Amino acid sequence: MDNDAFRSTYRAINERFCPYEKSILTNHCACSLARRFCIAEREGVQCGSGAAQSRCLELLERLRREARFALKTVGADAALPHTKALRLQVGGLRGIQSALMPDAPATTRVEDIRTIIEQAIARFGSLDALPFEGIMQQIAAFRGRGRRRERRRS
Repeated sequence: MDNDAFRSTYRAINERFCPYEKSILTNHCACSLARRFCIAEREGVQCGSGAAQSRCLELLERLRREARFALKTVGADAALPHTKALRLQVGGLRGIQSALMPDAPATTRVEDIRTIIEQAIARFGSLDALPFEGIMQQIAAFRGRGRRRERRRS
């Protein structure tokens, strides 16, 4: 299936996309509202709640504005490359999780995105009141897996 056909089918099937799709598909995060689906051997993630999707989009937008320096980006409107989008998503959620549980050991996986965001709003009052300094440290520190080395053929 070519990319244009995939994108149009994806949009038709996935009316309420998950903003954290990259982090879920790479198994760095999970969400109780996420529903996986397949199209021509590719996976996608759909959100089970319009209200939750709006909160997630609002959080990602806020994180992106705050993380321009950490991600070394200038424009807030341009699409992020996959690795920077993953750093923003996973690092941002890990930072929020660390802010909520500062005494707990750092985890490598966020078990429920929905719960983390709801707990953050309950604790800090709003997404604008999050402790962004610590969250930015997690975004800057996150590294996905390293580059794969090409195998030499003999």
